[in-house]
Amino acid sequence: MSPNSDAPILFFDGVCNVCAASVQFVLAHERAPTLRFASLQSPLARDVLPPLGINPEDLDSLVLVEDGRAAQRSTAAIAIARHLRAPWSWLRALWIVPRPLRDFAYDLFASQRYRLFGKKDECFVPTPALRARFL
Repeated sequence: MSPNSDAPILFFDGVCNVCAASVQFVLAHERAPTLRFASLQSPLARDVLPPLGINPEDLDSLVLVEDGRAAQRSTAAIAIARHLRAPWSWLRALWIVPRPLRDFAYDLFASQRYRLFGKKDECFVPTPALRARFL
């Protein structure tokens, strides 16, 4: 897959242990291998995200770029659920929770994730079999 493909891109904090585990979870439960992945620390993030109004220096959020739009925080997490197999895809029902409440919970967890789960000294490195999905 090339970076210019129309396939959605999930940007994540490449040194965050929770984020790396989340990417691995998505890879294991995705309905079809359509998502591509890139770290927020990557040159691609610095190129793609600012025109969409997203600061790639903000490492406290997942960002899903799909159909020319960017979703962040809880909205990105729920949008990712559309790409997962059941029962995980059922998490889309969380749309009914008002976004300010969802984002409050997301931000609370994000602010503590390094303290609770630690972080890596370098960005997550995919296995050779998955490398083509990472940009």
